[in-house]
Amino acid sequence: MSVTQINVAEEVAKKSQRSADRCIECSSKNLVHDYDTGETICGDCGLVLYEKMLDKSPEWRAFTPQEKASRSRVGMPTSYSIYDKGLSTVISQVDRDAFGRMLPISTRLQMWRLRKWQIRSRVHSSIDRNLSLAMSELDRCSGKVSISPPIKEKAALVYRKALDKGLVRGRSISAIVAASLYVVCRKSGTPRTLREIAEASLVSKCDVARCYRLILRELDLHMPIADPLMYISKIAEKNGVSGKTQGAAIELLREARVKRVSSGKDPMGMASAVLYIACLQNNEKITQKDIAEAAGVTEVTVRNRYKALKKQLNLEVPTKFYLLHQKSGFVNK
Repeated sequence: MSVTQINVAEEVAKKSQRSADRCIECSSKNLVHDYDTGETICGDCGLVLYEKMLDKSPEWRAFTPQEKASRSRVGMPTSYSIYDKGLSTVISQVDRDAFGRMLPISTRLQMWRLRKWQIRSRVHSSIDRNLSLAMSELDRCSGKVSISPPIKEKAALVYRKALDKGLVRGRSISAIVAASLYVVCRKSGTPRTLREIAEASLVSKCDVARCYRLILRELDLHMPIADPLMYISKIAEKNGVSGKTQGAAIELLREARVKRVSSGKDPMGMASAVLYIACLQNNEKITQKDIAEAAGVTEVTVRNRYKALKKQLNLEVPTKFYLLHQKSGFVNK
């Protein structure tokens, strides 16, 4: 909203407030201002006098003078995912004034020149150019794998630390960005695999893994152990598995964890195996190929984990032959 539009809205609000000093129905001055709904109501007769009230208060709350002084600001908050943290001025490319009218050609040419030199003045050092390319790559990669804004902010902070350490020099910017994003996903428990992030960043998996190990070593980061529980819902949603079957798979995984069957196993393979067993137990039609494709593992991995869980947990899992004949009516229930 432009400055002119804000001034017009304030004038309308002042006129409406002056006209609403007294109820037009009963001439009462007992008026109630409801700031939650934006209405001005007569306290005697209940007539709604004004239903569009401008709330000029800030969106934050402060309970002490220190909090009020620290939270008061002008403009948008700083963001690590923007290369200049959002502190610089941006000249828009919209060649219209506050009333929506097209600018004259002389003014447009002047604004184009100002915009060009403003961009040149913002990005003048090698670090600024590096951050500009890296943050645009991070924004693209995060959107492709559906990463939330808080995770993207943390990934930008990890990349800035790697840049300060000199880890980006001589290496691919896209690989360091993908590795930073994978570090934050692992640390926050976001179910994104290294293969998914590598495919989104258009960098080979080996390069991303190499940069990932470099960041862990140089920044002294410690990653938590990957939990197969995070990947069950992700695999199930891709195959349309019911919530009941997902709950059964979670119970199987917890039992395997108690008996230490899942120790040292690939979390994605273990999640695929317990989900496949739960589908067989709940009579849901799904193949090992579907599970393997959704999890990004091979059918051999699913089959081996399935056999190991069935043997070590003493599970009675019906075979596909039994389920097929049971649906056909040849086997008694």
